[in-house]
Amino acid sequence: MDGNKKGRFGIQDSIKKQFALIFMLVLAGTILLCFLINQFCLERFYIHNKKQVLLRTYHTIAENVHGNQLTSEAFQLELEKLIGRYNLDILVMNEYAVPLLYTTSDVELLKVQFFELALGLYGGTVLEKEEEELYQIERVTEHASGMDYIVMWGFFDPNDMFLIRTSIVGIQDSVQIANRFLMYSGLAGVLLGGVIIWVVTRKVTAPIRELSELSERMSRLDFDARYTGKKQNEIGKLGMNINQMSDALERTISELKTANNELRRDIAVKEELEAQRKEFLSNVSHELKTPIALIQGYAEGLQEGIDEDAEGRAYYCGVIIDEANKMNRMVKQLMTLDQLESGQNVTTLERFDIVALVNNYVQSADILVRQYDAKVSVERRGALYVWGDEFKVEEVVMNYFTNALNHLNEEKKIEIRFLEEEERHVVRVTVFNTGAPIPEESLSYLWDKFYKVDKARTREYGGSGVGLSIVRAIMNTMHQGYGVNNYDNGVEFWFELERA
Repeated sequence: MDGNKKGRFGIQDSIKKQFALIFMLVLAGTILLCFLINQFCLERFYIHNKKQVLLRTYHTIAENVHGNQLTSEAFQLELEKLIGRYNLDILVMNEYAVPLLYTTSDVELLKVQFFELALGLYGGTVLEKEEEELYQIERVTEHASGMDYIVMWGFFDPNDMFLIRTSIVGIQDSVQIANRFLMYSGLAGVLLGGVIIWVVTRKVTAPIRELSELSERMSRLDFDARYTGKKQNEIGKLGMNINQMSDALERTISELKTANNELRRDIAVKEELEAQRKEFLSNVSHELKTPIALIQGYAEGLQEGIDEDAEGRAYYCGVIIDEANKMNRMVKQLMTLDQLESGQNVTTLERFDIVALVNNYVQSADILVRQYDAKVSVERRGALYVWGDEFKVEEVVMNYFTNALNHLNEEKKIEIRFLEEEERHVVRVTVFNTGAPIPEESLSYLWDKFYKVDKARTREYGGSGVGLSIVRAIMNTMHQGYGVNNYDNGVEFWFELERA
């Protein structure tokens, strides 16, 4: 346990150190980059700015020379601003070397410097040369003072000459001083920044450490562990997600335990199903025994020629065919029921008009209705759309309707209604027939296979006791309700479908 704890905190500490190291390297790299830029680019930038000042001053003077505005008040004010801001020395002369404009008392020195530059005696470094505008910019060192200057000289036209210069005040020394200052301040910044970064990273990694401990507790199935941070950043969201995951794991484990418990019950149910299977085989055998015996008896009678007239043989054959049809119908119903209960029969939910389906079935069953002399009423004509498997719903309607026909009393009335329940958003279809109510003790067994309330009457109309079991299986596949209600004057079977 101690070893795991040590390893865990080692990982957490390394995260904190990594954050601090990364930030300190970024800080040191930034300072180094500033140092290199200062070392290699500051002087060039400084010279470039000086050149731009000289060019701007040159164009200002050139415009006023060509316009003969050297003595104008506006020009004098602008010139004073340039001189005061950039420390410029300016000399403008005519072709006779007579000064037209100057800004220093040492005019003769500027004249000498101009002619020495024109004759190439200075040996300065040419920074820019413009043949068309007749000017040149050089970096020179004055002989007398030893000071460095950026000098621009040339001609405004073939007659007027000019010289503009500005001193370079120890730029290289300034760069070195700036670099030393940057180095000292950078070291201090790295140290101070390291302390600040260490404190900040410790605060930043604190929720990460909390999440690490939380995940370890979860690995031991301690679902009481909760992230308690209040921040709404990514780490806070991660903590909330871990809390939700913890709840989900707890629910899942609870469900697994429940499923395990249900599995144990399923084993007991399986044993019960085995008993039901045996009972089912017994019921099937019992149901088939009577028609098989009748078929065998009448077939043997025909074989032995008991009744030699045509009418008698036709009667015998009719009984055999009728019993064979009953057996065939029961086998088909059992096959349908088996497919429904085993899930092999796919249920397709679609939108259809339940009123139209019922009306179409009643019309198709008109021969049966007339045979029973029944009075059938469908209490709706307008369309009513629902969701369900249309073919299976028709089979439910058929089972309810034939069941109603077979249990009519002297009134012989069948009423089909459609009740809309807005709150549950379902439609309830009811099939009512006049007749004797179903005994209360039989209501809970109606939907079981082979259950018959009146076995003699069921045998009379050829019922197998499987029809209502098929109804139950169909409605279960669609997850909808079904049932039966007793009334004083009859019985009502019903089923529900989701309203479309």
